[in-house]
Amino acid sequence: MQLDFHGAADCVTGSRHLVTWGGQRVLLDCGLFQGFKVLRERNWASPGFDPREVDAVVLSHAHLDHSGWLPVLVKQGYRGPIYCSPATRDLAEVLLLDAAHLQEEDARRANRYGYSHHAKALPMFTRADAKKALACFKPLREGQAARIDGLSVTLTPVGHLLGACAVTLAHAGERLVYSGDLGRNSDLLMPAPQALTEADVLLVESTYGNRLHPAEDAAARLGQIVRDTIHRGGSVLLPAFAVGRAQALLLVLQRLKAAGEIPPHLPIYLDSPMAIEATDLYRRHRRLLRVPGREMARLCDGVRMVTTGAQSQRLAASRMPSVIISASGMATGGRVLHHLKAMAPDPRHHVVFAGFQVGGSRGALLVAGAREVKIHGEWVPVHAAVTHLEGFSGHADQRELLAWLGHFRRPPRQTFVVHGEPDASDALRQLIAKELGWPVRVPPQGGRFIV
Repeated sequence: MQLDFHGAADCVTGSRHLVTWGGQRVLLDCGLFQGFKVLRERNWASPGFDPREVDAVVLSHAHLDHSGWLPVLVKQGYRGPIYCSPATRDLAEVLLLDAAHLQEEDARRANRYGYSHHAKALPMFTRADAKKALACFKPLREGQAARIDGLSVTLTPVGHLLGACAVTLAHAGERLVYSGDLGRNSDLLMPAPQALTEADVLLVESTYGNRLHPAEDAAARLGQIVRDTIHRGGSVLLPAFAVGRAQALLLVLQRLKAAGEIPPHLPIYLDSPMAIEATDLYRRHRRLLRVPGREMARLCDGVRMVTTGAQSQRLAASRMPSVIISASGMATGGRVLHHLKAMAPDPRHHVVFAGFQVGGSRGALLVAGAREVKIHGEWVPVHAAVTHLEGFSGHADQRELLAWLGHFRRPPRQTFVVHGEPDASDALRQLIAKELGWPVRVPPQGGRFIV
């Protein structure tokens, strides 16, 4: 078995793990690099392998750092199947088409206003490219094995996001397990990750490999922020991942209203067509959730859906106290940038980031205390309050990661720690070696291993 790590090896984004085994070349995830410019530039570089020589892709879940490079893969000649859960396929359609739209819009804006460093800015991929990738998807139900010639692939739900699964590849009596992103045991929307017990080779994520989730009640803290902000005449901006986080925040806000913790008639806006569409998908796949059906039915009660760009612009200019949920979750693009430009200079407002912020993103800069950020080529002063509520994260923390690993009945002959910032990955590596006594290492970007 040969493993080549072409992404998420020295960072927390760009998951791409190529497995050569049983005469097949299988790519586990095909994500975008996000965050620091030096990482984003990898999206434009050679992937380190020939897409035409890959036999199959298996997608753990739909987040763009795991799926977002698929249109480029297909654009460069990949023609095989892309296996994933049915819910992942549905979410990937929403995410990939939206990402393509943003790529096209950003290129047009850069060309119109002349802030591209190139003679002509081009999108990395288009909606047409995304549709070609989506045509390759082959949904695979959880627990159902599919054959990739001599290999079998099985998906096991692991919480984190609608449809998210760990991947098991099996051949000649051996198993490789890839965790994908593991969810939390107490996630608002998703059940706890299902346990796996057998692996000869293991790839485990490490997003929170060096820390625990804070003990504070994130919902209560959000309620306090909302009350304090509207009392001084301001609004609360919630940059949110359109898939997963937006739905969790809607659930919390509805519960806060029902409990009388925030005013029952406080305007709540969902300003993200993608989040609106994803919310419908969460309702359609409600059997996968831990939320009672009656709560899902009321998830959008009283919520004002902002569908058009003109409506979003009017909302950005509004002075009425409100709560605005808008994408993207790390303020890397999308409609939330218009709200940030309007709200960040005003100390009455409050910007709340709910969940992990990758290094180099605007969200990470704001959480770190930046007093100005660059948006659409302009420097915008930041006088609004900024809060980071990590309690809304959908990732297992260090303790939960170790607990999931503890279900394996015997040590894998090799464990690889992936998908984490260097300090997080190395902290988890040390903990696995110390607490479990397993052979474990953090692979380098571009690293190759025969195991």
